[in-house]
Amino acid sequence: MRVAVVGATGMVGEIMLKVLAERNFPVTELIPVASEKSVGKEISYKDKKFKVVNLQTAVEMKPDLALFSAGGDTSLEWAPKFAEVGTTVVDNSSAWRMDVTKKLVVPEINANALTKEDKIIANPNCSTIQLVMALAPLHKEYKIKRVVVSTYQSITGTGVKAVQQLENEYNGVQGEMAYKYQIHRNAIPHCDSFLDNGYTKEEMKLTNETMKIMGDDTIKVTATAVRIPVVGGHSEAVNIEFENDFDLAKVRALLQNTDGITVQDNTDTNTDPMPLYAEGKNDVFVGRIRRDESQDKTLNMWIVADNLRKGAATNTIQIAEYLLANKLIG
Repeated sequence: MRVAVVGATGMVGEIMLKVLAERNFPVTELIPVASEKSVGKEISYKDKKFKVVNLQTAVEMKPDLALFSAGGDTSLEWAPKFAEVGTTVVDNSSAWRMDVTKKLVVPEINANALTKEDKIIANPNCSTIQLVMALAPLHKEYKIKRVVVSTYQSITGTGVKAVQQLENEYNGVQGEMAYKYQIHRNAIPHCDSFLDNGYTKEEMKLTNETMKIMGDDTIKVTATAVRIPVVGGHSEAVNIEFENDFDLAKVRALLQNTDGITVQDNTDTNTDPMPLYAEGKNDVFVGRIRRDESQDKTLNMWIVADNLRKGAATNTIQIAEYLLANKLIG
């Protein structure tokens, strides 16, 4: 299969290449795509070298599949051009997520909605993916009324500029700032820009994308997104109110038996999900599972995942794997 990776030199693009190789996705020809300043550079993939091309060249090459991680403006302009030549696009940006004509997919939850006609498929926001992975089996069993989520998000979600800012601050070096404030020894209580309602774009992504992926707009979600000086993944404190009461042992079993989830919840050994241990892994880790004693039919939990993997690259490639396995591409 001829596969274009758009944004191949970026943080997510580099992880996409790793995940494609790790999962032995059947790439017969890799087409790395990046900005004009990177054109001609060589990218290594499975001990072979491939030259970076620009977007127009990649469209003209008519790949079977294009995996996009190059920002919303690039996706809005170029994803339709790939689709027009028959390429199936899986896009990591926010550009198409809430478009009513596009599917927003977490494969373990709603990949069965995909068809051959879906030429542009949206990959959800990183913090939303790990949230819905844990919510979906519980919603099916107990029906969720309301979710309160506070996220503690890795600087890698902002990009390489933020990683460099933190490293500079560790070392007492003045440099370019990804954030308005120092991030070292700090927590910045907003991710992305503010909207008129006082929430940030990131917080409203958690609200709106959750309803779309779960296929249920009766689920109420309220979110607070916080940026912290961590690189391994995003963490979420989640409070879930159900329509029906639950059994804690069954909750743990439902989660543990869900593909892509690992339960780490042992208070005797202090075994909990942490970004330090989630980094480089494809699963979503769930722990601190306990009943909310202040309100009936309500559960607390803690969810952690590598935002560059399941939150971005891995989910994208799982979508591609589903398309291939079900003969929707290739």
